[in-house]
Amino acid sequence: MKYMKLGSKPDQFQTEGDSIRYVAAELATDMVINVGDVKFYLHKFPLLLKSYRLQKLIACTNKENSDEINIHDIPGGPAAFEVCAKFCYNMTVTLNAYNVVAARCAAEYLEMYESVEKGNLIYKIEFFLTSSIFRSWKDSIIVLQTTKAFLPWSEELKIVSHCLESVASKASVDTSKVDWSYTYNHKKLPSENRSDLHCNEVSWQQLVPIDWWVEDLCELHIDLYKRVIVTIKTKGRISSEAIGVALKAYANQRLPGFSKGSIQGSDPEKYHMVDTITWLLPKEKNSVSCSFLIKLLQTSIAFECGQRTRSELKRRIGLHMEDATVGDLLIQAPDSETIKFDIDIVHDLVENFMLHQKGGHIDSSADNRFHDICPAFASDASKVKVARVIDGYLADVARDPNLPLLKFINLAELVSSFSRPSHDGIYRAIDMYLKEHPGITKSERKRICRLLDCRKLSAEACMHAVQNERLPLRVVVQVLFFEQLRATASSGGGSTHDLTRSVKSLLPVGSQRCSTSATSNIEDNSDAVLTAKELKALKGELATLKLRDRGDNNCSNLNDTKTNAATVNDSKVRSSIMSKKMLSKLWSNKDIQSENSSSDTSESPSSSNSGETKSSSCRSGRHSLS
Repeated sequence: MKYMKLGSKPDQFQTEGDSIRYVAAELATDMVINVGDVKFYLHKFPLLLKSYRLQKLIACTNKENSDEINIHDIPGGPAAFEVCAKFCYNMTVTLNAYNVVAARCAAEYLEMYESVEKGNLIYKIEFFLTSSIFRSWKDSIIVLQTTKAFLPWSEELKIVSHCLESVASKASVDTSKVDWSYTYNHKKLPSENRSDLHCNEVSWQQLVPIDWWVEDLCELHIDLYKRVIVTIKTKGRISSEAIGVALKAYANQRLPGFSKGSIQGSDPEKYHMVDTITWLLPKEKNSVSCSFLIKLLQTSIAFECGQRTRSELKRRIGLHMEDATVGDLLIQAPDSETIKFDIDIVHDLVENFMLHQKGGHIDSSADNRFHDICPAFASDASKVKVARVIDGYLADVARDPNLPLLKFINLAELVSSFSRPSHDGIYRAIDMYLKEHPGITKSERKRICRLLDCRKLSAEACMHAVQNERLPLRVVVQVLFFEQLRATASSGGGSTHDLTRSVKSLLPVGSQRCSTSATSNIEDNSDAVLTAKELKALKGELATLKLRDRGDNNCSNLNDTKTNAATVNDSKVRSSIMSKKMLSKLWSNKDIQSENSSSDTSESPSSSNSGETKSSSCRSGRHSLS
């Protein structure tokens, strides 16, 4: 730290209690100056030579026959006045980054100009500032921090502007020219970890990271920090990524619990801090991570920030949604809510993502405090990423026994239009919800299962589904049907139309009287569940189809075309016979269940569930399995 000593005489100021200061000298004091609660017993002679203001005040006291002067509004109070008084007595005074602003403002108040005496205090302090303080990185930050207590004096004397320029210029300098000390405890930016950077141990011992400056600025008050970042941005030599790292470091240090997402309570200062950080976010998309933005949104909710700030954060998160993780989205719900996680916030984020990918603008309440961000069109790959994250999120929140079904379905339907190759994720979420909410009604179970596309289940998911006692009968049959469809197609069998017609033929004659769908009766009894024995039989049928498919492929490699065709036809016949037996069994089981109707309530997976009593009537508008 830089410092400057003024004066040559020893310090002769003495103290009596907390409110009296006097100069120990042979000559008795002849004036009293009241500064706040402290009385200074001093001599007129040295003070009048340095301070033009004291000259005017003493002239007024002489007219009033008084020897006391009241100074209650001097910047820095008694401590700053004492520094100026010691300078007048030519006593030793040490100025540093912590007291120089107070001394400069007090000297301005006392009008200690060069016109009063050459080499006066103002001149010496200005020389110290320009030659030492503003050339030092850390001293400039310390001085800038102290200026807040002396506003508007420090602003009018341009101390603030000089500090801002000094700090911003040093932060923007080329890293090869950084030869001063700084605080740096976090990891380097990814762009700095390049394998082609090799430093000569003789010429350069350590590579200076481009964000070397961010931690030292965390000591600043948020208002001063904002002005520094704005000044740095104005210079245009610092990347938006480095600005993002600086904002993240400031939030982690100044907002306790921010990094862990565990901030609670309401604090006006923290409210202002979150609002300002949001305002400072760079407009470039990749400047900050999605995880940081979500934590900032969570903090804004905890501190009850304004709607404009929350809307802006949601808008920015919508641009980064494909980078979010399930852990990022698990935002705790308010204490007033019965559910564990705030699923409504995630719903809003997905809506923002969809608006961006459609090229639409999100209403930001016409608040021009925030930078405009051009909406980006989401690629198919980003949609798939978002859908997978939401599937994983739903699987986690489904464990909450208080989660309403409507919230679950509404969020799942938002991403249902995103074409993704696999539905294993949403199947896992649905299965988890059914497991944790056994009391849902038949119609609710039917509705949630409509989110699933059985054609996009993997072989492992299919094997699990046909054994799943929580699934409605319709879903199990669909899984078996599409698995057979894949097996037939891979073995070189008939077309999809032929297979669908084949499945229709497997059903009892009475059930085919409805021309709209061969599976309408199964659809009507969508909440029928299979017994353990029937599920085991289905599993065996599925395994048989897979083994048969592999056997058919082996035959195709060993036999000629004619032999292979015969094998495939034989396989289709055997598959048809076995599937007919299986589906006929399911159908007969349904007819038995139809005789015992019950109310529309959920039952135990192992019990017999009620079905539609009139399965043979024709029902238009039903969806077929195909």
